[in-house]
Amino acid sequence: MRPQITDMHQITGPRQAVDLGRAHHRAATAFAHSHRTDGSLPVRQDHSALRAALAVATEDAIVYDLDGIGRQYATLCAELPGVAMRFAMKACPVDEVLGHLARLGAGFDAASPQEIAQALRTGVAPGLIHYGNTVKSDRNIAAAYRLGVRDFATDSLEDVVAVAEHAPGSRVFCRIATTGEGALWGLSRKFGCAPEDAPRVLGTARALGLVPSGLSLHVGSQQMTAEAWAVAIDSLAAVLRALGRRGITPDRINLGGGLPALGVLDRCGRPLVPPLSSMFTAIREGMERLRAAHAVPLHFLLEPGRHLVADHGAIRAHVARLTSRHRLDGTPERWLYLSCGKFNGLYEIDQLQYRLEFPTHPGGQFVDAVVAGPTCDSDDAFAQAGGPVRVPRALASGDPVWVHSCGAYATSYATRGFNGFDPLPCTSIGGRAHSGDDA
Repeated sequence: MRPQITDMHQITGPRQAVDLGRAHHRAATAFAHSHRTDGSLPVRQDHSALRAALAVATEDAIVYDLDGIGRQYATLCAELPGVAMRFAMKACPVDEVLGHLARLGAGFDAASPQEIAQALRTGVAPGLIHYGNTVKSDRNIAAAYRLGVRDFATDSLEDVVAVAEHAPGSRVFCRIATTGEGALWGLSRKFGCAPEDAPRVLGTARALGLVPSGLSLHVGSQQMTAEAWAVAIDSLAAVLRALGRRGITPDRINLGGGLPALGVLDRCGRPLVPPLSSMFTAIREGMERLRAAHAVPLHFLLEPGRHLVADHGAIRAHVARLTSRHRLDGTPERWLYLSCGKFNGLYEIDQLQYRLEFPTHPGGQFVDAVVAGPTCDSDDAFAQAGGPVRVPRALASGDPVWVHSCGAYATSYATRGFNGFDPLPCTSIGGRAHSGDDA
């Protein structure tokens, strides 16, 4: 019998069934599927190697399937031919993952001198690394320049002045703000200037001896609509026209990140179903519109992060305890405490739910429970807006739990040891055919 996978949306009871619009939910299979809404066939991802690694693990760890990441990278390159890939390091700053992507031809989007140094250790040339963070101190700009980086994101006059002083002659690309609508994390205020500010920012860069080389944007992390890309690219077209009137002709467009993971669930436990094929179509068509409207040839970059790694990383955790107690109003309630939670691997439980699998409990009775991490912090729990999760009633302390599609941000968001719970160790499988390593 197949081990039970909890999709986090198998909620029982008449109230929840009405809220979700259906009384029964389909269990996940051994493979994660993304069911597109744009008329194309579902995306089928082979997770057999990752599952085999989880099955033999005896201690908690996060496992990355380098071959799975490589397949995702190859698919992305095929969908967007000619687009240069700069992996967003913050999504997975794991040396083995970065090294594998570098061997496949990726460059890197770095947000600090520390990330730049880590990227350089993969062997990539400094020209394949850009400093994509618009928030930079004088010290960090100078450090990045010493490391050989010559491409900097910017969105303000103050930052342009600092780049000109501490990274003279460098290329700058101006980040244009987007609404972030349609994304789980909008990224709509901290980064990016209004489109009408871009000519002033890049004009100042040119006057200070910098190269106004391009524009960039970000439609929001885990973007769920194709329309977001179309709207954002149209805003870039307007900016290019305004720049042209000032004699500024950038030759690069950085379309940023935002491409979604395929195997995650929303806060209510329902599968997130991104129209991935329509997204790629919107990006390709948008690039053609920009090329047709611009006076010089344009080169395009993309900063994929979670789209490459989320579905090809999983955690082997264990049950701390399944408990039962009464709430203050007298309602009985069960809690399932896991060995990992918000502070050591599952930080994104504020906006999504992770798929759980209980490999030693393929059948038996299931009960509703609130899922939480091990720390003494009330924020360390899965969002309860969608109700409880179906879990095996016979769970005992120490039983293994597999957390699927959690490869993005699992390591980068982890604390150094909140309440003494250390970050999860990392391991990787596959990738050797590309690296030539025997170890």
